[in-house]
Amino acid sequence: MTDVARVLLCDDQELVRVGLRMIIGSQPDLEVVGEAADGAEAVELARELAPDLVVLDVRMPGLDGIAATERICARDDAPRVLIVTTFDLDSYAYAALRAGAGGFVVKDAPAPELLVAVRGVLRGDAMVAPSVIGRLLEQHLTGLADPRDQARLRMLTDREREVLALVAAGLTNAEIGERLHIGHTTVKTHVGRVLAKLDLRDRIHAVVFAYESGLVRPGG
Repeated sequence: MTDVARVLLCDDQELVRVGLRMIIGSQPDLEVVGEAADGAEAVELARELAPDLVVLDVRMPGLDGIAATERICARDDAPRVLIVTTFDLDSYAYAALRAGAGGFVVKDAPAPELLVAVRGVLRGDAMVAPSVIGRLLEQHLTGLADPRDQARLRMLTDREREVLALVAAGLTNAEIGERLHIGHTTVKTHVGRVLAKLDLRDRIHAVVFAYESGLVRPGG
């Protein structure tokens, strides 16, 4: 991420885009470099403008935010994606997370909360509380764990699985270090290895994987 992060906005409602531009564009470390009115335009502009972050409405006519996220995140040099949704337990929001989004924020969130989400996703932080992911999974996770995910889980060492479970429980690196009596740098190394071995973009996708592989279960 450069000193000034480049942001692309995508929402089919012009008034929403105006509001997002006013909030995000007012920040010295953020620059709005383009706007799109639908998912197809967002995919095209993401390729042309090479933003650091795409702020994307999940529900749009034509190419929706889920499909747009999949296409944007499929590139090797993909920007990060922050989903804007109406309800925090929206199945669309969960599908967008699985497609590669780094987090989501509700449309009526106050400006400071929106900016925290923007900067957090830019850093690669998980901008969805694990408790929210757990509630989403309780509603939308179906059937038994995918055997392919369970096979991938076996690629991890016992310690790495332990770290992954604590990440899914919402613990920070510092809290994981205290729980396991290991240093902060060691925790970062374990988290990095987990992401690399499982080919996951960031911590939020590590949380989703931990649930979908059966390592962690909703409510427990």
